[in-house]
Amino acid sequence: MTNKPANQTGETPPVQTERTFKRFTLAQRWEHAVLVLTFIILLLTGLPQKYRAAPWSQQILSTPERLEIIQDVHHIAAVVLIVEAVYHLGRGIYLLSRRRLSDAIFPSMKDLRDAIQMVKYLLFLTEEKPAHGKYNFEQKFTYWFVLFGVGIMIVSGLLMWFPIFFTRFLPGGIIPAALLAHSSEAIAAAVFILIWHTYHVHIERLNLSIFTGRLTEREMREYHEEEYQSLTEETGTSSSTGENE
Repeated sequence: MTNKPANQTGETPPVQTERTFKRFTLAQRWEHAVLVLTFIILLLTGLPQKYRAAPWSQQILSTPERLEIIQDVHHIAAVVLIVEAVYHLGRGIYLLSRRRLSDAIFPSMKDLRDAIQMVKYLLFLTEEKPAHGKYNFEQKFTYWFVLFGVGIMIVSGLLMWFPIFFTRFLPGGIIPAALLAHSSEAIAAAVFILIWHTYHVHIERLNLSIFTGRLTEREMREYHEEEYQSLTEETGTSSSTGENE
C-alpha cells in the first residue's frame, strides 16, 4: 500500500510553529509549587483546629493523638513556608541590589491609571483596554496581597506557637489577637486564591506559564503588549525568539 500525499501536489505542508517568550525561571516555578503545596497543607490542617466545635472537625480530631498529628503536620508545613519566604525575600533583595532583577513588580502610578482605564472599559465608556508591561495591576495586587498575607500568618503563627516566650516581653493580649489575625488572614487568602486567582488566571485565561515557564506570542500581544513591543524591538526581527529574565 502506498501512502497518499498530504495534498494534491504531493508536498508535505509546512509545520506551524508559534514563538514563545520566557516568563518564569525554573527557580520561580519551583517556588510557586512549594508555596501552593504548603498552603494547601496548612489550610487542611488549620481549618479543623479553627472550627473545633463543628461536627466534622470533632470527627477528625476525635482523639488527642489525632490532634497532635494534625498540629505536627501544620508546624512542619509552617517551617517550610518560613524557609520559602526567607529565601524568596533574600534572593529578591540580592538580585535587585546586583541589578539582575526587574523592578516591574513594584506598584506605580501607571497601575492606577491602568485600573481606571480598565474600569472604563468594563463600563463601556471606552473601547480601548490598557496596555500592560511585564506585570499588570491585577498581578501586582495578587503578589503583594499574598506576600503581606504570608507575613501576617508567619508572625501570628510564631506568636501562637511560642506564647510563653513572646509574653515575656509582650502583653498577654497579643496571643488572642494573633489567633484572630492568623485564622482571618488564612480564610481571606484561601477565598482570594481559590476564587479569584485560580479562576481568573488558570481557568478563564488558561494561563499555564507558571508551570511551563513561557507565554505564547498571542498571549504576550494580548496581555503584555508593552513588554512584547519592547522585546521584539530588542530582537530586531519578528522571527527571533524573545526572552526576558
